[in-house]
Amino acid sequence: MGMPTFGNILTIGHVQAENELYKHYHYPEMLIRYDSNFIAFKRMPSIHEFKETEEFLKAFHLVHNQSHLKFEFPDNEKPDEGLCQYFKDSGYDVGWLELYFIRPHDFLGSGKHAAITVSEVTERNLNDFIDLQYETDKQNGETFAEGKVDLNRQQFEDEKFIKVLAYYGGAPAGTMNVIVSDKFVEIDDLAVQEVFRRKGIGSQLQQFVMDRFPDHTVILVADGEDTPKEMYQRQRYKCAGFKYEVQRID
Repeated sequence: MGMPTFGNILTIGHVQAENELYKHYHYPEMLIRYDSNFIAFKRMPSIHEFKETEEFLKAFHLVHNQSHLKFEFPDNEKPDEGLCQYFKDSGYDVGWLELYFIRPHDFLGSGKHAAITVSEVTERNLNDFIDLQYETDKQNGETFAEGKVDLNRQQFEDEKFIKVLAYYGGAPAGTMNVIVSDKFVEIDDLAVQEVFRRKGIGSQLQQFVMDRFPDHTVILVADGEDTPKEMYQRQRYKCAGFKYEVQRID
C-alpha cells in the first residue's frame, strides 16, 4: 500500500474552477467554513501570481459576502522568503499542517477503561453526537456551529462517513468523524470535552477505528504548531508530509 498524501484527505467543497496554477474550492452550503472555501495551489506561485490570485479570490468572496481569504500550497514545499515577507506585510496568519498515518496493528493505545464506552452513532444517539459537537464548534462562533449541525446530519446519511461517540460514566464525552475509502480511513474532528480530557478517551476513540478497520491505513491531519501531534507520535503514527497554508480575515 502506497504512502498517503494530502490528496487522500477529504476536502469538503466543490471545485469551482481549476487551471494549471490552482484549484478553487467553493462550498455555498457553508460559506463560513474556511476549509471548504479556499484556493489550493498546484505549484508554488511567484509573488506576482499570488497577488493576482489573491485579487481574484477577494473579488469572488466579496460577491458571496465572505470575509476571509485562505490559500494552501503544494505538499512538502515551503513558500520562499519573498512570499513569506508578503504574507507578513499583508496580515496573513501563516501555518502548516502535518499528515500522519499508521497501520492499526502498530497503534499504541492507553488500554481499556471501564468507564469509557465507544460506539458508532445511530438514530438513537445522533442528537447526543450533534449536541456535543455543537459545544465544541461554538468556539468558532454560533454561525459556524449551526452550519456544522446541518453538515453532520447530511454526512450521517452518507455511507462513507461514520460518526463515533464516546461516553464516560454514561455522559457524552467525545466525538469523532471517520471517512472511509478503499485503502485509507481518515480520522477527522476528534474532540473531547475539556472536563473529560486526560482520561484516555481520545485514545479509545482511535482504538475504535483500529479495531474496525484492521486492514486499512489510518490517516489524519494535525496542526503543525499544536500539541496533539505529539500524542500521535507517541502512539506510533508516522509523518508523511507537510503543507503550508495562509489565512486572513478582512
